[in-house]
Amino acid sequence: MLLPRRSGQSRTSGGQEIDAGGRWVLPGGVDSHVHVDQRQTGGGLTADTFATGSRAAACGGTTTMIPFATQDRGQSLRWAIEEYHDRARDKTAIDYNFHLIVADPTVEALREELPEVIAGGCTSLKFFTVYDDVMLGDRQLLDAMAAARREGAMVMIHCENAAGIAWVTERLLERGLHAPKYHPAARPAIMEQEAIYRMTAFAELTGVPLMVVHVSSGDSIGIIAAARRRGVTVHAETCPQYIALDSTHLDRPGLEGAKALCSPPPRWQGNEAAIWQGIEDGFFDVFSSDHSPYRFDSTGKFPHGTDVPFNRMSSGVPGVETRSPILFSEGVMKGRIDINRFVALNSANAAKIYGLYPRKGTIAIGSDADLCIWDDQYETTIDNDRLHHAVDYTPYQGMRIKGWPAQTLLRGKVIAQYHVFCGAPGDGRFLPAEKRVATGAATPTARELARLGVTDLAE
Repeated sequence: MLLPRRSGQSRTSGGQEIDAGGRWVLPGGVDSHVHVDQRQTGGGLTADTFATGSRAAACGGTTTMIPFATQDRGQSLRWAIEEYHDRARDKTAIDYNFHLIVADPTVEALREELPEVIAGGCTSLKFFTVYDDVMLGDRQLLDAMAAARREGAMVMIHCENAAGIAWVTERLLERGLHAPKYHPAARPAIMEQEAIYRMTAFAELTGVPLMVVHVSSGDSIGIIAAARRRGVTVHAETCPQYIALDSTHLDRPGLEGAKALCSPPPRWQGNEAAIWQGIEDGFFDVFSSDHSPYRFDSTGKFPHGTDVPFNRMSSGVPGVETRSPILFSEGVMKGRIDINRFVALNSANAAKIYGLYPRKGTIAIGSDADLCIWDDQYETTIDNDRLHHAVDYTPYQGMRIKGWPAQTLLRGKVIAQYHVFCGAPGDGRFLPAEKRVATGAATPTARELARLGVTDLAE
Protein backbone atom coordinates (compact mmCIF):
# COMPACT_ATOMS: atom_id res chain seq x y z
CA MET A 1 0.00 0.00 0.00
CA LEU A 2 1.51 3.34 -1.06
CA LEU A 3 0.99 6.45 1.02
CA PRO A 4 -0.44 9.13 -1.28
CA ARG A 5 1.32 12.41 -1.92
CA ARG A 6 -1.10 15.05 -3.07
CA SER A 7 -0.13 17.75 -5.52
CA GLY A 8 0.84 21.02 -3.89
CA GLN A 9 1.39 19.49 -0.46
CA SER A 10 4.78 18.47 0.91
CA ARG A 11 5.78 16.10 3.65
CA THR A 12 8.12 17.26 6.33
CA SER A 13 11.04 15.14 7.45
CA GLY A 14 10.46 13.14 10.58
CA GLY A 15 12.87 11.90 13.22
CA GLN A 16 12.81 8.32 11.94
CA GLU A 17 12.58 6.79 8.49
CA ILE A 18 10.88 3.39 8.15
CA ASP A 19 11.20 1.21 5.06
CA ALA A 20 7.85 -0.59 4.74
CA GLY A 21 8.54 -1.93 1.26
CA GLY A 22 6.52 -5.02 0.43
CA ARG A 23 4.25 -4.72 3.46
CA TRP A 24 0.77 -3.41 4.08
CA VAL A 25 0.70 0.04 5.70
CA LEU A 26 -2.76 0.33 7.23
CA PRO A 27 -4.55 2.59 9.70
CA GLY A 28 -4.00 1.70 13.35
CA GLY A 29 -6.72 -0.48 14.80
CA VAL A 30 -9.72 0.97 16.63
CA ASP A 31 -11.07 -1.44 19.25
CA SER A 32 -14.41 0.00 20.28
CA HIS A 33 -15.41 -2.60 22.90
CA VAL A 34 -12.87 -2.99 25.71
CA HIS A 35 -13.28 -3.53 29.46
CA VAL A 36 -10.24 -2.29 31.40
CA ASP A 37 -9.93 -1.20 35.03
CA GLN A 38 -13.71 -1.46 35.17
CA ARG A 39 -15.39 -1.05 38.53
CA GLN A 40 -17.49 -4.12 39.27
CA THR A 41 -20.62 -4.06 41.42
CA GLY A 42 -20.31 -7.82 41.96
CA GLY A 43 -18.15 -10.75 40.90
CA GLY A 44 -14.52 -10.74 39.82
CA LEU A 45 -12.20 -7.84 39.08
CA THR A 46 -10.95 -7.01 35.61
CA ALA A 47 -7.21 -7.72 35.66
CA ASP A 48 -6.07 -5.08 33.19
CA THR A 49 -5.48 -1.48 34.14
CA PHE A 50 -5.43 1.24 31.50
CA ALA A 51 -1.64 0.78 31.43
CA THR A 52 -1.59 -2.99 30.83
CA GLY A 53 -4.68 -3.08 28.62
CA SER A 54 -3.41 -0.35 26.32
CA ARG A 55 0.05 -1.94 26.20
CA ALA A 56 -1.50 -5.20 25.00
CA ALA A 57 -3.65 -3.35 22.47
CA ALA A 58 -0.59 -1.59 21.01
CA CYS A 59 1.23 -4.89 20.53
CA GLY A 60 -1.80 -6.17 18.62
CA GLY A 61 -1.81 -3.22 16.20
CA THR A 62 -4.48 -1.12 17.95
CA THR A 63 -3.89 2.61 18.43
CA THR A 64 -7.32 3.67 19.75
CA MET A 65 -9.59 1.92 22.23
CA ILE A 66 -12.98 2.79 23.69
CA PRO A 67 -13.43 1.21 27.13
CA PHE A 68 -16.38 1.69 29.46
CA ALA A 69 -17.10 4.08 32.29
CA THR A 70 -19.70 2.52 34.58
CA GLN A 71 -22.42 4.32 36.48
CA ASP A 72 -23.56 2.47 39.58
CA ARG A 73 -27.09 2.89 40.83
CA GLY A 74 -27.37 5.91 43.06
CA GLN A 75 -24.33 7.56 41.45
CA SER A 76 -24.30 10.41 38.97
CA LEU A 77 -23.28 10.15 35.33
CA ARG A 78 -20.89 13.03 35.89
CA TRP A 79 -19.14 11.20 38.71
CA ALA A 80 -18.73 8.03 36.64
CA ILE A 81 -17.05 9.88 33.77
CA GLU A 82 -14.78 11.86 36.08
CA GLU A 83 -13.71 8.69 37.92
CA TYR A 84 -12.67 6.95 34.71
CA HIS A 85 -10.85 10.00 33.45
CA ASP A 86 -8.82 9.77 36.67
CA ARG A 87 -8.20 6.05 36.13
CA ALA A 88 -6.94 6.57 32.56
CA ARG A 89 -5.05 9.85 32.82
CA ASP A 90 -1.26 9.54 32.40
CA LYS A 91 -1.50 5.74 32.32
CA THR A 92 -2.79 4.90 28.85
CA ALA A 93 -0.37 4.07 26.04
CA ILE A 94 -2.83 4.59 23.15
CA ASP A 95 -5.59 7.11 22.48
CA TYR A 96 -9.02 6.53 23.96
CA ASN A 97 -12.59 7.65 24.50
CA PHE A 98 -15.27 6.23 26.80
CA HIS A 99 -18.66 4.60 26.40
CA LEU A 100 -20.85 5.42 29.39
CA ILE A 101 -22.74 2.48 30.92
CA VAL A 102 -26.02 3.89 32.23
CA ALA A 103 -27.44 1.85 35.11
CA ASP A 104 -29.61 4.49 36.81
CA PRO A 105 -31.39 6.68 34.22
CA THR A 106 -33.14 9.07 36.58
CA VAL A 107 -34.91 12.15 35.26
CA GLU A 108 -32.09 14.29 36.64
CA ALA A 109 -29.43 12.12 35.02
CA LEU A 110 -31.07 12.20 31.60
CA ARG A 111 -32.15 15.83 31.59
CA GLU A 112 -29.33 17.59 33.45
CA GLU A 113 -26.22 15.40 33.46
CA LEU A 114 -26.35 13.64 30.10
CA PRO A 115 -26.02 16.86 28.02
CA GLU A 116 -22.89 17.76 30.01
CA VAL A 117 -21.35 14.31 29.53
CA ILE A 118 -21.97 14.45 25.78
CA ALA A 119 -20.62 17.99 25.52
CA GLY A 120 -17.46 16.65 27.16
CA GLY A 121 -16.90 14.29 24.22
CA CYS A 122 -18.42 11.01 25.45
CA THR A 123 -21.18 10.51 22.91
CA SER A 124 -21.96 6.79 23.15
CA LEU A 125 -24.02 5.08 25.84
CA LYS A 126 -24.35 1.41 26.68
CA PHE A 127 -27.50 -0.19 28.06
CA PHE A 128 -28.01 -3.75 29.29
CA THR A 129 -31.05 -5.99 29.05
CA VAL A 130 -29.44 -8.51 31.43
CA TYR A 131 -27.33 -8.60 34.66
CA ASP A 132 -29.17 -7.46 37.77
CA ASP A 133 -26.66 -4.76 38.74
CA VAL A 134 -26.88 -2.82 35.47
CA MET A 135 -29.92 -3.98 33.48
CA LEU A 136 -32.71 -1.55 32.66
CA GLY A 137 -36.41 -2.30 32.42
CA ASP A 138 -38.26 -1.64 29.19
CA ARG A 139 -39.66 1.71 30.36
CA GLN A 140 -36.21 2.82 31.51
CA LEU A 141 -34.76 1.76 28.17
CA LEU A 142 -37.31 3.81 26.26
CA ASP A 143 -36.67 6.89 28.41
CA ALA A 144 -32.90 6.52 28.07
CA MET A 145 -33.06 5.88 24.32
CA ALA A 146 -35.23 8.95 23.81
CA ALA A 147 -32.77 11.04 25.82
CA ALA A 148 -29.85 9.69 23.76
CA ARG A 149 -31.69 10.56 20.54
CA ARG A 150 -32.46 14.06 21.84
CA GLU A 151 -28.83 14.72 22.83
CA GLY A 152 -27.16 13.21 19.75
CA ALA A 153 -25.73 10.05 21.31
CA MET A 154 -25.20 6.55 19.94
CA VAL A 155 -26.72 3.67 21.93
CA MET A 156 -24.99 0.31 22.34
CA ILE A 157 -27.12 -2.60 23.55
CA HIS A 158 -26.16 -5.91 25.17
CA CYS A 159 -29.05 -8.01 23.88
CA GLU A 160 -30.10 -11.03 25.96
CA ASN A 161 -33.42 -11.74 27.64
CA ALA A 162 -32.78 -11.80 31.40
CA ALA A 163 -36.00 -13.56 32.43
CA GLY A 164 -35.55 -16.32 29.87
CA ILE A 165 -31.93 -16.92 30.89
CA ALA A 166 -32.87 -17.04 34.58
CA TRP A 167 -35.68 -19.50 33.82
CA VAL A 168 -33.41 -21.88 31.86
CA THR A 169 -30.56 -21.56 34.37
CA GLU A 170 -32.81 -22.50 37.27
CA ARG A 171 -33.88 -25.68 35.50
CA LEU A 172 -30.34 -26.64 34.59
CA LEU A 173 -29.13 -26.21 38.16
CA GLU A 174 -32.08 -28.23 39.50
CA ARG A 175 -30.83 -31.12 37.34
CA GLY A 176 -27.29 -30.80 38.67
CA LEU A 177 -25.92 -29.45 35.38
CA HIS A 178 -23.30 -27.12 36.82
CA ALA A 179 -20.22 -27.39 34.56
CA PRO A 180 -19.05 -24.56 32.26
CA LYS A 181 -20.26 -26.54 29.24
CA TYR A 182 -23.85 -25.76 30.28
CA HIS A 183 -23.32 -22.01 30.07
CA PRO A 184 -24.36 -21.94 26.37
CA ALA A 185 -27.45 -24.00 27.23
CA ALA A 186 -28.46 -21.38 29.80
CA ARG A 187 -28.18 -18.60 27.22
CA PRO A 188 -29.63 -20.08 24.01
CA ALA A 189 -29.48 -18.00 20.87
CA ILE A 190 -33.23 -17.35 20.93
CA MET A 191 -32.66 -15.22 24.06
CA GLU A 192 -30.29 -13.01 22.06
CA GLN A 193 -32.69 -12.86 19.15
CA GLU A 194 -35.70 -11.88 21.27
CA ALA A 195 -33.79 -9.00 22.84
CA ILE A 196 -32.45 -7.82 19.49
CA TYR A 197 -35.95 -7.67 18.05
CA ARG A 198 -37.24 -5.79 21.10
CA MET A 199 -34.34 -3.29 21.08
CA THR A 200 -34.61 -2.61 17.36
CA ALA A 201 -38.33 -2.02 17.89
CA PHE A 202 -37.50 0.47 20.67
CA ALA A 203 -34.93 2.14 18.40
CA GLU A 204 -37.59 2.46 15.70
CA LEU A 205 -40.00 3.99 18.22
CA THR A 206 -37.51 6.52 19.61
CA GLY A 207 -35.46 7.20 16.47
CA VAL A 208 -32.10 6.59 18.14
CA PRO A 209 -29.17 5.03 16.20
CA LEU A 210 -28.36 1.62 17.66
CA MET A 211 -25.31 -0.64 17.86
CA VAL A 212 -26.05 -4.28 18.66
CA VAL A 213 -22.84 -5.49 20.28
CA HIS A 214 -21.26 -8.94 20.22
CA VAL A 215 -23.72 -10.59 17.82
CA SER A 216 -23.10 -14.31 18.29
CA SER A 217 -25.76 -16.14 16.29
CA GLY A 218 -26.32 -16.44 12.58
CA ASP A 219 -30.09 -16.20 13.10
CA SER A 220 -29.64 -12.80 14.75
CA ILE A 221 -28.40 -11.41 11.44
CA GLY A 222 -31.82 -11.74 9.85
CA ILE A 223 -33.51 -9.81 12.67
CA ILE A 224 -31.11 -6.88 12.32
CA ALA A 225 -31.37 -6.98 8.52
CA ALA A 226 -35.15 -6.78 8.78
CA ALA A 227 -34.90 -3.71 11.02
CA ARG A 228 -32.56 -2.08 8.52
CA ARG A 229 -35.06 -2.72 5.74
CA ARG A 230 -37.67 -0.89 7.82
CA GLY A 231 -35.37 2.12 7.90
CA VAL A 232 -34.00 1.72 11.43
CA THR A 233 -30.37 2.77 11.87
CA VAL A 234 -28.88 -0.41 13.35
CA HIS A 235 -25.17 -1.20 13.36
CA ALA A 236 -23.84 -4.66 14.17
CA GLU A 237 -20.68 -5.80 15.91
CA THR A 238 -19.16 -9.25 16.25
CA CYS A 239 -16.02 -10.52 17.98
CA PRO A 240 -13.20 -13.08 17.66
CA GLN A 241 -14.86 -15.54 20.04
CA TYR A 242 -17.67 -16.10 17.54
CA ILE A 243 -15.36 -17.07 14.67
CA ALA A 244 -12.48 -18.75 16.54
CA LEU A 245 -14.35 -20.53 19.38
CA ASP A 246 -17.47 -22.66 19.65
CA SER A 247 -19.39 -24.37 22.44
CA THR A 248 -17.00 -27.35 22.49
CA HIS A 249 -14.35 -25.05 23.97
CA LEU A 250 -16.45 -24.92 27.14
CA ASP A 251 -16.63 -28.72 27.28
CA ARG A 252 -13.14 -29.35 28.63
CA PRO A 253 -11.87 -31.22 31.69
CA GLY A 254 -12.34 -29.66 35.10
CA LEU A 255 -12.69 -25.91 34.96
CA GLU A 256 -10.75 -25.46 31.72
CA GLY A 257 -14.00 -24.76 29.88
CA ALA A 258 -14.40 -21.55 31.88
CA LYS A 259 -11.57 -20.05 29.82
CA ALA A 260 -14.07 -19.69 26.97
CA LEU A 261 -17.00 -18.64 29.16
CA CYS A 262 -18.43 -15.34 27.95
CA SER A 263 -21.85 -13.86 27.27
CA PRO A 264 -23.35 -14.30 24.77
CA PRO A 265 -21.52 -17.63 24.60
CA PRO A 266 -19.72 -19.16 21.64
CA ARG A 267 -22.36 -21.12 19.74
CA TRP A 268 -22.54 -24.59 18.25
CA GLN A 269 -20.01 -25.85 15.72
CA GLY A 270 -21.03 -24.57 12.30
CA ASN A 271 -22.54 -21.31 13.53
CA GLU A 272 -19.24 -19.54 12.85
CA ALA A 273 -19.85 -19.99 9.11
CA ALA A 274 -22.87 -17.69 9.33
CA ILE A 275 -20.86 -15.09 11.24
CA TRP A 276 -18.13 -15.29 8.62
CA GLN A 277 -20.72 -14.80 5.89
CA GLY A 278 -21.89 -11.65 7.65
CA ILE A 279 -18.29 -10.43 7.86
CA GLU A 280 -17.63 -11.20 4.21
CA ASP A 281 -20.76 -9.64 2.74
CA GLY A 282 -20.62 -6.39 4.71
CA PHE A 283 -23.41 -7.06 7.19
CA PHE A 284 -21.16 -6.47 10.21
CA ASP A 285 -19.90 -2.94 10.68
CA VAL A 286 -17.38 -3.52 13.47
CA PHE A 287 -15.09 -6.29 14.70
CA SER A 288 -14.26 -5.67 18.37
CA SER A 289 -12.54 -7.72 21.05
CA ASP A 290 -15.02 -7.36 23.94
CA HIS A 291 -11.83 -7.71 25.99
CA SER A 292 -12.93 -8.87 29.47
CA PRO A 293 -9.71 -9.72 31.31
CA TYR A 294 -10.39 -11.95 34.30
CA ARG A 295 -7.53 -13.89 35.83
CA PHE A 296 -8.12 -17.62 36.20
CA ASP A 297 -8.27 -17.46 40.00
CA SER A 298 -10.35 -16.20 42.93
CA THR A 299 -9.80 -12.55 41.97
CA GLY A 300 -11.25 -13.04 38.50
CA LYS A 301 -13.07 -16.02 37.03
CA PHE A 302 -13.87 -17.61 40.39
CA PRO A 303 -14.75 -14.88 42.92
CA HIS A 304 -17.18 -17.26 44.65
CA GLY A 305 -14.79 -20.22 44.68
CA THR A 306 -14.19 -23.04 42.23
CA ASP A 307 -16.87 -25.40 43.52
CA VAL A 308 -19.72 -23.33 42.05
CA PRO A 309 -22.00 -23.64 39.01
CA PHE A 310 -21.31 -21.83 35.74
CA ASN A 311 -23.60 -18.90 36.58
CA ARG A 312 -21.39 -17.99 39.56
CA MET A 313 -18.26 -17.67 37.39
CA SER A 314 -17.22 -14.35 35.84
CA SER A 315 -18.27 -14.10 32.22
CA GLY A 316 -15.80 -12.74 29.69
CA VAL A 317 -12.62 -13.55 27.77
CA PRO A 318 -9.47 -11.53 27.03
CA GLY A 319 -8.64 -10.61 23.44
CA VAL A 320 -7.48 -7.02 22.91
CA GLU A 321 -4.03 -8.08 21.63
CA THR A 322 -5.20 -10.97 19.46
CA ARG A 323 -8.28 -9.28 17.88
CA SER A 324 -6.63 -7.77 14.81
CA PRO A 325 -4.19 -10.65 14.13
CA ILE A 326 -7.04 -13.19 14.23
CA LEU A 327 -9.11 -11.17 11.75
CA PHE A 328 -6.08 -10.59 9.50
CA SER A 329 -4.97 -14.22 9.59
CA GLU A 330 -8.36 -15.89 9.33
CA GLY A 331 -9.87 -13.25 7.06
CA VAL A 332 -7.28 -11.68 4.75
CA MET A 333 -4.71 -14.46 4.63
CA LYS A 334 -7.33 -17.16 4.05
CA GLY A 335 -9.04 -15.15 1.30
CA ARG A 336 -12.33 -14.58 3.12
CA ILE A 337 -12.06 -10.78 3.01
CA ASP A 338 -9.90 -8.32 1.11
CA ILE A 339 -7.67 -5.71 2.69
CA ASN A 340 -10.25 -2.95 2.30
CA ARG A 341 -12.85 -4.93 4.23
CA PHE A 342 -10.25 -5.61 6.90
CA VAL A 343 -9.56 -1.89 7.32
CA ALA A 344 -13.28 -1.14 7.53
CA LEU A 345 -13.90 -3.76 10.22
CA ASN A 346 -10.67 -3.19 12.14
CA SER A 347 -10.43 0.60 12.06
CA ALA A 348 -12.50 2.84 9.83
CA ASN A 349 -16.09 1.91 10.64
CA ALA A 350 -15.69 2.14 14.41
CA ALA A 351 -14.01 5.54 14.04
CA LYS A 352 -16.89 6.76 11.89
CA ILE A 353 -19.70 5.33 14.02
CA TYR A 354 -18.27 6.63 17.30
CA GLY A 355 -17.36 10.12 16.10
CA LEU A 356 -13.56 9.83 15.83
CA TYR A 357 -13.20 9.92 12.03
CA PRO A 358 -11.20 11.18 10.11
CA ARG A 359 -8.77 11.77 12.97
CA LYS A 360 -8.71 8.00 13.45
CA GLY A 361 -9.42 5.07 11.15
CA THR A 362 -7.77 6.34 7.98
CA ILE A 363 -4.46 7.40 6.43
CA ALA A 364 -4.90 10.90 5.11
CA ILE A 365 -3.40 14.36 5.32
CA GLY A 366 -4.74 15.97 8.48
CA SER A 367 -5.42 12.67 10.22
CA ASP A 368 -3.33 11.38 13.11
CA ALA A 369 -0.39 9.34 11.89
CA ASP A 370 -1.72 6.15 13.49
CA LEU A 371 -0.29 3.34 11.40
CA CYS A 372 0.15 -0.39 11.55
CA ILE A 373 2.69 -2.04 9.27
CA TRP A 374 1.64 -5.66 8.74
CA ASP A 375 4.08 -8.49 8.07
CA ASP A 376 1.88 -10.89 6.13
CA GLN A 377 4.61 -13.55 5.98
CA TYR A 378 5.16 -13.75 9.72
CA GLU A 379 3.82 -16.97 11.22
CA THR A 380 3.36 -17.63 14.91
CA THR A 381 1.30 -19.54 17.43
CA ILE A 382 -0.69 -17.62 20.02
CA ASP A 383 0.94 -18.19 23.39
CA ASN A 384 -0.16 -16.37 26.51
CA ASP A 385 3.47 -16.07 27.64
CA ARG A 386 4.07 -13.67 24.73
CA LEU A 387 0.99 -11.52 25.29
CA HIS A 388 1.04 -8.28 27.25
CA HIS A 389 -2.28 -8.28 29.12
CA ALA A 390 -2.45 -8.96 32.86
CA VAL A 391 -4.34 -12.23 32.38
CA ASP A 392 -2.84 -15.65 32.97
CA TYR A 393 -4.50 -17.35 29.99
CA THR A 394 -5.90 -16.79 26.53
CA PRO A 395 -8.78 -18.81 25.05
CA TYR A 396 -6.88 -18.76 21.74
CA GLN A 397 -3.83 -20.61 23.12
CA GLY A 398 -2.18 -22.66 20.35
CA MET A 399 -4.03 -20.98 17.46
CA ARG A 400 -1.84 -20.65 14.37
CA ILE A 401 -1.61 -17.12 12.99
CA LYS A 402 -0.18 -15.84 9.71
CA GLY A 403 0.37 -12.09 9.69
CA TRP A 404 1.27 -9.87 12.64
CA PRO A 405 1.82 -6.14 13.23
CA ALA A 406 5.50 -5.53 12.53
CA GLN A 407 5.29 -1.97 13.81
CA THR A 408 2.52 0.07 15.41
CA LEU A 409 2.74 3.86 15.32
CA LEU A 410 0.73 6.31 17.42
CA ARG A 411 0.76 9.81 15.93
CA GLY A 412 3.99 8.90 14.13
CA LYS A 413 5.76 7.37 17.14
CA VAL A 414 6.61 3.65 17.12
CA ILE A 415 4.96 2.12 20.20
CA ALA A 416 5.26 -1.60 19.36
CA GLN A 417 7.42 -3.84 17.19
CA TYR A 418 6.13 -7.37 16.73
CA HIS A 419 5.81 -8.70 20.30
CA VAL A 420 7.78 -5.90 21.96
CA PHE A 421 6.11 -2.87 23.52
CA CYS A 422 8.24 0.26 23.12
CA GLY A 423 5.74 2.97 23.99
CA ALA A 424 5.04 4.38 27.42
CA PRO A 425 2.11 4.94 29.79
CA GLY A 426 0.82 8.43 29.14
CA ASP A 427 1.47 8.37 25.38
CA GLY A 428 -2.29 8.09 24.89
CA ARG A 429 -4.73 11.00 24.94
CA PHE A 430 -8.45 11.30 25.53
CA LEU A 431 -10.18 12.04 22.22
CA PRO A 432 -13.51 13.89 22.41
CA ALA A 433 -16.02 12.30 20.05
CA GLU A 434 -18.50 14.12 17.87
CA LYS A 435 -22.24 13.87 18.42
CA ARG A 436 -24.28 11.47 16.35
CA VAL A 437 -26.54 13.33 13.93
CA ALA A 438 -29.90 11.61 13.50
CA THR A 439 -30.71 10.65 9.92
CA GLY A 440 -34.46 11.06 10.28
CA ALA A 441 -35.14 7.80 8.46
CA ALA A 442 -38.81 7.25 7.73
CA THR A 443 -39.73 3.96 9.39
CA PRO A 444 -43.19 2.36 9.24
CA THR A 445 -43.76 3.46 12.84
CA ALA A 446 -42.75 7.06 12.08
CA ARG A 447 -45.14 7.12 9.14
CA GLU A 448 -47.94 5.61 11.21
CA LEU A 449 -47.54 8.21 13.94
CA ALA A 450 -47.22 11.04 11.41
CA ARG A 451 -50.61 10.11 9.95
CA LEU A 452 -52.00 10.71 13.42
CA GLY A 453 -50.25 14.07 13.77
CA VAL A 454 -47.48 12.83 16.10
CA THR A 455 -43.79 13.44 15.30
CA ASP A 456 -40.50 12.80 17.11
CA LEU A 457 -41.44 11.19 20.41
CA ALA A 458 -37.89 11.75 21.66
CA GLU A 459 -38.40 15.52 21.94
